[in-house]
Amino acid sequence: MELHKKTFTTELNKEPITIEVSDLAGQANAAVIGRHGNTAVLATVVMSKEDRMGDFFPLTVDYEERFYAAGKIIGSRFVRREGRASDEAILSSRLIDRTVRPLFDARLRREVQIVVTVLSYDEKNDPDVIGLLSASTALAISDIPWNGPIAGVQIVKKNDKGEEYRSFFAGPEAYVNMIEFEGKEIQESAALEAFSTAHEKIKQLITFQKKIVSEIGKKKADVMLKKPDEEIEGLVKKFIEGKIGPALCNKTFSELKNDLFKHLASLEKTGDTLKDVEQILETETDKFVHEEILKHDRRVDGRKLNEIRPLYGEVGLLELTHGSGLFVRGQTQVLAVTTLASSSAEQLVETMESTTKKSFMLHYNFPSFSTGEVGRSSRGPGRREIGHGALAAKALRALIPTKEEFPYTIRIVAETLSSNGSSSMASTCAGCLSLMDAGVPIKKHIGGVAMGLMTSEDGKEYKILTDIQGPEDHYGDMDFKVAGTKDGITAIQMDVKINGITAEIFERALTQAKEGRLSIIGVMEKVIPAARQNVSKYAPKIMSLMIPQDRIGELIGPGGKNINGIVAASENKITVDIEETGKVYVAGVDITLVERAYNTIKASMREFSIGEIVTGPIVRILEFGAIVDLGGGQDGMIHVSELKEGFVKKVEDVVHIGDVVKAKIIKINEGKIGLSLKGLGDKK
Repeated sequence: MELHKKTFTTELNKEPITIEVSDLAGQANAAVIGRHGNTAVLATVVMSKEDRMGDFFPLTVDYEERFYAAGKIIGSRFVRREGRASDEAILSSRLIDRTVRPLFDARLRREVQIVVTVLSYDEKNDPDVIGLLSASTALAISDIPWNGPIAGVQIVKKNDKGEEYRSFFAGPEAYVNMIEFEGKEIQESAALEAFSTAHEKIKQLITFQKKIVSEIGKKKADVMLKKPDEEIEGLVKKFIEGKIGPALCNKTFSELKNDLFKHLASLEKTGDTLKDVEQILETETDKFVHEEILKHDRRVDGRKLNEIRPLYGEVGLLELTHGSGLFVRGQTQVLAVTTLASSSAEQLVETMESTTKKSFMLHYNFPSFSTGEVGRSSRGPGRREIGHGALAAKALRALIPTKEEFPYTIRIVAETLSSNGSSSMASTCAGCLSLMDAGVPIKKHIGGVAMGLMTSEDGKEYKILTDIQGPEDHYGDMDFKVAGTKDGITAIQMDVKINGITAEIFERALTQAKEGRLSIIGVMEKVIPAARQNVSKYAPKIMSLMIPQDRIGELIGPGGKNINGIVAASENKITVDIEETGKVYVAGVDITLVERAYNTIKASMREFSIGEIVTGPIVRILEFGAIVDLGGGQDGMIHVSELKEGFVKKVEDVVHIGDVVKAKIIKINEGKIGLSLKGLGDKK
C-alpha cells in the first residue's frame, strides 16, 4: 500500500517550506502536512454534508498544541497530557480564523471546521506561519467553497534604539486582511514599511499555493447559499423605509425589529416565512450605514468622521485596592484594577513552545450585563476575553518597568461595565490609569483607539472612521485598533469583513489613528499627570539584595530552617523569594518587618575578610575562649591566647557574657572566623 504523496517546496526567510499532500487523514475534505524548517503541522478541513439552521456561517478553527512536538512531557503532576487549550494556542486559533473567515461567503450554512495540529517544533520557525499556510492550502485544494488562498508572515525588525518589534501580516494576494503588531513606541512609517515587506512575501506564498491548486485542486462543491424569500424581502424593505436611521440614533433598533414582526404577523406572515427577516433587516441596515457615510459623511450618532466620543477618566475609585482607573468613551466603560505582589505570585506558563514566568498579566472580563443582555456567568474566559486581554496587555507591556526597576508581579483586571465599541482599547486606557494610580513607574500614558472603514461595493470609494461604536463595528468593513504613547505605537490589531486593505488605506488609518490617540492621551494626562511616587499603603513593600549563588543553600538552611525562622520572626507577615541567580526579594505590607528581615538576611550573608575590625557582644564563654555574635546568625571565636598580651588563666578574667567587644579578624577557615583583641585597646 502507498500513501500517494505529492510534495511541493518553496522558501521563506532562507528556510525551506514544504507542503505534502497524501492519503493521510483521507476522510477529511482535504489534509496537508506543512513544514517550515523542522517545524511541522497537520492541517485538516472538513465540511458537513447538510446545511445548518441559523443566521450565521458556522466556522470553527482549532489550533492544537502537542507537547511531543517540542520533546516535552508536561502538564499537572497527575495528568500528563494536553488539556484545555493554552491562551497562546487560542490566540493562534484566532489568528487563523480572522484571516480565513472574510474569504468565505457569509451566506454559507454548512459547518466548516479547520484543525491545525502542531507535530514538530524546532524552536526557530513560528508554527503560526506554516499553520496558516497549511490551512489555506488545504482549503484551496478542497471542494469547500472559499475565495483563497491566503498567507501570513512574521516580520521582526529593530528600531533606532536596537529594540525589536514584531508584526504578523496576513491576507490574500492583493490585500492584507489581518494584522498583529507589537513594539516599543514605533513610528507609523516603520509600521508601513513592515506592511509592504510582509505583503511582498505574502504574494510569493500565494503564487506557490496557486501552483499546487492548479495541479491537485478539487472542483468546488455546489453548495446552496442562504437567500431570503423575495416576498418577505419586499415587505420588510417597505416597512423599514426611513426608519433605520432614527432607530439607530435613538437606540430603539430592537423596538423597530419588534414592530416589524408585529406588522408581518398582521399580514398573516408566520412560521417558516419569517425565518429570513433577521437576515433581510441586517442587510438593509448594513446598506444604510454604508450609504450614509460614503455619500453624506453622516455617522449613526452624528459625529464627524474623525471625531471621538465624549471622554471621562477617574483614578483611586477603590480604597483597598492597590490601584484603580475608570475610562469612559461614549457608552463604553471599563474599570481596571491593578494588584501588586512579590515575585512568588508570578504565573508559570508551560506551553509547547516555551516554559516561562509572567510577572505582568492583564485579564479582561466581558459580562453579559455590559451589553444589556441576560446571560450565564462563564466559568472561565472565552476566546473573546483572551483575545481582547492579550491585545490590551500587548499595548501596555512596552512600558512596564523591568524587574530591576520595579520588582513586583503586576496583575490588571479590566472589567467591562458597558460596551458600545472598542472595549479592548478602553481597557488599555483604563489599565494605564490604574497602573499610574498604583505607583507603577511607567513614564508615559498609553492610549488606544479603534478605527473603522466603510467601502463601496466596487471597492473604489472608502471612508475611514475614528473611534467606532457598536453599529459601525458590526456593519463596518474593518476593526483597526492602534495603541501607543505620544511618541509612538505599542500595538496594532486589525480584522476585516472584506477581502482586505491596501497600503494606502493602512497609511491613512494610521495617520488618523495617531490624531485620535493624542487626543485621548491629552484627557488621560488631566486625570493623573504621572505615576504616583509610592505604591499604596495596602500594597506589599519589597526590598532586594544579591547573595552569592553558592550561599543560597546556607540562607535557606536544612529543610528551610533558616529562611522559615526569618519569616516566623517577622510574625509570618513577610515573604522571602530566592531566585537561582542569588537575587533575594523580601516583601510585606509592613515596611518595618520587611526592613528587619532584610537586615537579618543581609547580616547573615555578610562576607568577612581577614584584617577587618568587627564589633559584637560576647554570647558564650568556653574554657579555651569566647564566642562573639557578629549578627545575622554568624559568630566568631576569640581564643584565650588572643584575649590580651601575656598569659590569661581564665577567660572571665578578661571578658564576660554581654560585654560588647571590638575585635580583629585574624583567620577564616571554612566559614569559621577567628578573632583577636590584642592590640585593639579597650575591649568595650
